[in-house]
Amino acid sequence: MKYILSFIVAFGVAVIAGMILIPVLRRLKAGQMIREDGPTWHMSKQGTPSMGGLMFIFGIAVAIVVAGMETLAAGNSAHLVVFLFALVFGLIGLIDDIQKLRHRANEGLSAAQKFLLQLAAAIVFTIWLRQIGYLTPNLYIPFFGVELALPWVVYMVFAAFVMVGTVNAVNLTDGVDGLATGVTIPVAMFYVAVSAWYSREDLTILSAALAGGLFAFLVYNFHPAKVFMGDTGSLFLGGMVCGLAFALNIPLILPVIGLIYVAEVVSDIIQVVYFKKTGGKRFFRMAPLHHHLELGGWSEVKLFCVFSGLTLALCAVAFLGVMNRYPI
Repeated sequence: MKYILSFIVAFGVAVIAGMILIPVLRRLKAGQMIREDGPTWHMSKQGTPSMGGLMFIFGIAVAIVVAGMETLAAGNSAHLVVFLFALVFGLIGLIDDIQKLRHRANEGLSAAQKFLLQLAAAIVFTIWLRQIGYLTPNLYIPFFGVELALPWVVYMVFAAFVMVGTVNAVNLTDGVDGLATGVTIPVAMFYVAVSAWYSREDLTILSAALAGGLFAFLVYNFHPAKVFMGDTGSLFLGGMVCGLAFALNIPLILPVIGLIYVAEVVSDIIQVVYFKKTGGKRFFRMAPLHHHLELGGWSEVKLFCVFSGLTLALCAVAFLGVMNRYPI
C-alpha cells in the first residue's frame, strides 16, 4: 500500500539525513541557546545542535514524491497543498532559528513578525483549500454528527485563529527532549486512520510520511537528545497538525487530539495573567506545563511517556468522534 511505502521512505530518508545533518550542524556551531530562566539542569543542553527538523521535513518531502506522485497525477493535490502550507511555517521557523544563531540569543524574530507571517500563511491556505474544493464553511461537530453553517468571513477568521494558535501551541510543547515529537506521532497516526477511513489517499500518504519522519527523528531526539528540531521543525509540525485537520474538514477535533498542546498554551497564559494581576506571584512553578511538572520531580522520560500515552488515548477517542462523518 502507498501509505506503508510513504512511512518507510520518510523514516529511511530522515534517519540517513540525520546522520549527515547532525555533524554538519555541529561544525556550523548551530547549537541551541537555552533559556536562562528555565530549569537549571537544562543548561547542560547548551550547544546541542538545533534545526534538526530539517531531517524529517526532507524525509516527508521525498516520501510524498515517491508514494504520492501517482495520486497527484490523478488530480488529488491536498497532500501537496498541506505540505506546502506546513513548509511555509517551517521556513518562518528557519528564519527565526538563523536569527537566534546570528545573535546568539534565545529569541529570533519578534512576536509581531512571526504573528503576521503566520497569519498571512493561514489566510492564503484557507483560500487555497476553498478554491480547490476541499473546504466548506460548515463546521462539523465531532461526536454529535451535525454541522454548523457559518458565513465565509466568519469561518476565515475562525480558521486563521485556530491555525496560528495551533502552530504556536505545538512550538511551545517543544521544550523537553522528544516531547513534541512523541505527542505528535499519535496525532499523525490519527490522521492516517481518519484519512484512510474517509478514502482520502493523498492525505493518508502525507500522514504516514509525517509519522515515519517523526519516528526517525525520535532516534536522535529521545532523551538525551542529540539534536533539537528548533522552530524550523516545531512550526512545520504545527502547520501539519492544523493543515491536515482543515484539509479533512474536521478542525474542531483539534482540541481533543491536541489536548497537550492546549494545556501547554493555557498554562502559559494563566502564568502570565496571574503574574501581572498579583504583582509578581506565580500560579505554576514555571510555565509552560511541562516545566511545572519537571520542577515537581517529573523526569523528561516520564513527561514523554505520559504526554504521548495520553495523546494516543485521546486520538483513539477522537476517531470515534469523526468516523461517522463519511462512513465507508
